[in-house]
Amino acid sequence: MRDGIKAMLSQHSEEFVIVGEAETGDDALRMARELRPDVMLVDIGLPGLSGIEVTVEIQRHCPEVRVIVLSMYGDESAIVAAVRSGAKAFLVKSASKLDLMTALRTVSRGGSYLSPTASAKLLSRLQKQNDAQDGMPEELAALSPRELQILRLVAEGKSSKEVALLLNLSLETVRSYRKSMMKKLQVNNAAGVTQLALTHGLTRLQHPPGAMAAQTH
Repeated sequence: MRDGIKAMLSQHSEEFVIVGEAETGDDALRMARELRPDVMLVDIGLPGLSGIEVTVEIQRHCPEVRVIVLSMYGDESAIVAAVRSGAKAFLVKSASKLDLMTALRTVSRGGSYLSPTASAKLLSRLQKQNDAQDGMPEELAALSPRELQILRLVAEGKSSKEVALLLNLSLETVRSYRKSMMKKLQVNNAAGVTQLALTHGLTRLQHPPGAMAAQTH
């Protein structure tokens, strides 16, 4: 994949110069900090830190670096995750040369880019989310879809490690979502999360798990 992109960009050396490559998420983050490139192409499925986690960290430490996320699949969840992480563009790996060059040029000039297909899927996702939240209790409406998902799993007795495995997220990412969720809900422990989930019918459990208060995360 990288060889193909390099070959393509070699034909546009007057516009873009490749200053570095990385094979893992950790290497990509280190490279961003050291080289401070104008634009980075980041695979969503990097080993180690995922492309989404890398993008979040880049935005935190190197906000001037503009990230384009690449994914094997253009499903709604991947597009939403990329946008929320701070990526300036989202492309599937099968995108045409024209799409990739358009994204690179747009992002390098300070803009954002989504293909028409990705834009349509994102719009559909947002509309569904709005419809779902219209009938949601006010105290839960502030939660993101991912936070709601984690709320349900915590209420069912899952530890942060188990949630991370189920959702294919890092433990630190789950802990961050969990902390944000609990802050929004103004609860201090898993028992409080469970009680809210039970009150609003967000879990299949009929009572809080007995070992909930003893869990370590």
